[in-house]
Amino acid sequence: MKIDLNADIGESYGVYKIGADEQILEYITSANIACGFHAGDPSIMRRTVHMALEKGVAIGAHPGFPDLHGFGRRFMQLSPEEVYDLTVYQIGALQAFAQAEGGRLHHVKPHGALYNIAAADSELADSICRAIYDVDQKLILYGLSGSELIKSGQRIGLKVANEAYSDRHYHSDGSLVSRSDGRSMIKNADDAADRLLKMIQSGKVTSVEGDEIPVAIDTVCLHGDNQDALTFAQTLHRKLNESGIRLQTI
Repeated sequence: MKIDLNADIGESYGVYKIGADEQILEYITSANIACGFHAGDPSIMRRTVHMALEKGVAIGAHPGFPDLHGFGRRFMQLSPEEVYDLTVYQIGALQAFAQAEGGRLHHVKPHGALYNIAAADSELADSICRAIYDVDQKLILYGLSGSELIKSGQRIGLKVANEAYSDRHYHSDGSLVSRSDGRSMIKNADDAADRLLKMIQSGKVTSVEGDEIPVAIDTVCLHGDNQDALTFAQTLHRKLNESGIRLQTI
């Protein structure tokens, strides 16, 4: 068996440092790099792209709502046209840095509230997928497993990667438990790794309501802004390898 392990990184801003990006890159196979709207800035983007290329990690754009204060995790009521435009803009910015550093963009994964809304809203999902397709039809869409975003990507002709979460809990409808709910996060790295192995091996996950729900997994996310992100990366990497699951970019 093989799996892609991705992380959201490049989320520092100016003098404010978030995450242990350089160390985390040692353990992942693809990186979702903030594009300046919810986090990151031009210098952070360039340096993060450079580090990822040095480590042989696939580079992905991580576009979000224009919400630095809320880290892109607050709902914004934007039109489909606005969502299309901000997605094209952010992909294009990171794509330019990738080319300038001698690499190429591999995938796109929406961030935070944009990701979660698109998982359920087909119109918003269509705007995001059309933006990706119009920039580069070869880019892979990373989206919540079985979501409207994945379905939209398939309809438009993008290669899609069903994403599962090692450190988040699920509802019975397949959606992620909101961060405003105290049950949303798994805080122990070993617990997260053991749960992930069960998900990969069984193709199911237990929801907070107690139901066993199916989950397709091509790629697994860990959050780089988590204060224990490096421990999570090391633990997931070790336990996946020990279980004979090969880490490999899609």
